[in-house]
Amino acid sequence: MRHHLAQHEQRRQNTLLLSLAVAIVASFAFSDFLTRTPLGIATFWPANALLAVGLMVLNPPRRIALVGVSIVFHLMIDFLVGDHVGKALLYTSVDILQAFAVWLVAKRFWGGTPRVRTMRQLALLAALAVPITFASALICASFLALGYGMPFLDSLWEWFMCGALGMAVVLPAVLVLIDAEHRRSFHRSLIERITLLASVALLTVACFHPEGIGTPFMIYPLAMLASFRLGARGAAQVSLIVACVAVPFMVQGTQSAFQLEWGAADETRLIQVFVTLLFGTSLAAGLALAQQERLKRLLLRREQLTRAARGRAMAATEAKTEFLATMSHEIRTPLNSVLGFAQLLAARNDLPPDARRQVNLIDSAGGALLTVVNDILDFSRVEAGQVELALQPTSAATLLRDTAAIMAPEARAKGLILNVEVIDPIEALHDLDEVRLRQVLLNLLNNAVKFTEAGRIDTRLIVEPGDHEDRLRFEIADTGAGIAVDRQTLLFQRFSQVDSSASRTYGGAGLGLAISRALVELMGGKIGVDSVPGRGSCFWIEVAAPVAEPLAVTEQRAPVAPSAARILLVDDHPMNREIGVALLVLAGCKVDIAENGQQAVDAAAVGEYDMILMDIHMPLMDGLAATRAIRALPSPASKVPIIAMSADALPQQVERCYAAGMVDHIAKPIQREVLYAKVERWLTAPTRID
Repeated sequence: MRHHLAQHEQRRQNTLLLSLAVAIVASFAFSDFLTRTPLGIATFWPANALLAVGLMVLNPPRRIALVGVSIVFHLMIDFLVGDHVGKALLYTSVDILQAFAVWLVAKRFWGGTPRVRTMRQLALLAALAVPITFASALICASFLALGYGMPFLDSLWEWFMCGALGMAVVLPAVLVLIDAEHRRSFHRSLIERITLLASVALLTVACFHPEGIGTPFMIYPLAMLASFRLGARGAAQVSLIVACVAVPFMVQGTQSAFQLEWGAADETRLIQVFVTLLFGTSLAAGLALAQQERLKRLLLRREQLTRAARGRAMAATEAKTEFLATMSHEIRTPLNSVLGFAQLLAARNDLPPDARRQVNLIDSAGGALLTVVNDILDFSRVEAGQVELALQPTSAATLLRDTAAIMAPEARAKGLILNVEVIDPIEALHDLDEVRLRQVLLNLLNNAVKFTEAGRIDTRLIVEPGDHEDRLRFEIADTGAGIAVDRQTLLFQRFSQVDSSASRTYGGAGLGLAISRALVELMGGKIGVDSVPGRGSCFWIEVAAPVAEPLAVTEQRAPVAPSAARILLVDDHPMNREIGVALLVLAGCKVDIAENGQQAVDAAAVGEYDMILMDIHMPLMDGLAATRAIRALPSPASKVPIIAMSADALPQQVERCYAAGMVDHIAKPIQREVLYAKVERWLTAPTRID
């Protein structure tokens, strides 16, 4: 690769050397043969600017070669036009020194090859070159006056004007032409470029020919058109064409193109000013358009990079989601057996005390592992921005009571009093994400039970009506050890615990409260804690929610007592079926089983079930397809509440369950209290099937 780049650079340098050498030799002949005034000084001298460009862009060996070519052909052409040896040496020396001075000064200011891409850079280049041109004119005019008796002021003025015109027009024009950035802009067809440039040349001939139309300002519109169509390179080419055509006609012609009764010297100055103004105007337009083109390309490039980065981010997010879904399912499935059989063993009355203690330890350790797994998965989803709120009409009071009911057995096992208080003067439904709010409340209640050894836990809901939204404040107060003020700021940080020492009493990943804060903030609410060491803690949540209209009830079923319920349990895993049946039988339910979705549809069609507990991943027909098939059955079979009971616990997976026609979701591993609470809720409450 490096060798290829080196070869490319060598070819580029050789091309530049050859092009500049030919241009310099041609400019010597053009200026000396076609534009010399009666004083023997050219009207337009681009050679110095071309040599300065060569010094800027060529490497040292090629610079030496270009300087050598310039010296040899400068002297040769000076002799051909009749200059004495002294004049030829003077002209050649001054011109070479001028080119070197411009190169060194530009190198000092730019630190390398100058770039002409803005009007500021164009003005800076002219400001650097013009004083050097004046200094060289002063030196040359002094020698001509002292050595050859030529008029000092006339020589000074003519030398300065011819050099300044070359530096002001040719130097920036050539830098624009060789700049790769300008070559990438304004790609036009070859026919259009040739047509525009040829039109400018013909119009210039028509305007400046002694027998022409004599209105050179007609060139301006065409020059501006070329600038708009071809950019800065077009403006540079137009200016060089006009200068190379107009100057010889003005010097050699017998009629003023401007139709003025001026002398030859005045007409020469006028054409020099005209070419300079034309160049400045057209190049300014070309540079402005080129800058817009660069910005457009930059924006397009950034848009492409942003699109590519967004695509990579979306792919990474999808891969992460898929990974989370797979890991969640694979971890929860074996945990379901561990916790399920541990709960079944704990419910037996024939266990010896030491075996019961060991089973309880298994259940406790499994529950702790499940909490860590849930926290890690939830936190990953929050960090990835994959959590979206699903607002629906919700009774905040019922939500709090149901959540407390889930935690009540644990609280009773520790001898704690769990109290629920609701202060709700309007008793209305609110637009809330029931699942996410329950998750936060469960986390706070779980912590309260976990960190309270004796006393009570008070849960409270306070609803304050507002004009547009009501303020809902949930409070979970305990009589635990309390939290020191300096440790309270750590509570809602990820992987942070009040006691992070190696000898701490309680375990955990330190993610629960961080997840809770993220979810509450996603709801537009606030979460905090008030605590006094030794007197307990009060965690609170405040959310604003509008009053919601209740959903239409299409059919109501008579409440069924759990002990008399007929339930269809659908699961392809034998251990999961055994655990589910055992837990439901303990609650007094009558249970039938199905091993796949097709069996579930067949059983639902002929049986009269009060509820169906449906797994998702099954052979022949999965749980989602089975649910849709059951919903398509004739009533009343189609109205049976179907609850997902699956290790698919990610929000988008749960949402698919609701979309298929299920009314609720129980995540595996099955927790007995959660299972009983869900079953009781959908058996004893009026059921809505949309």
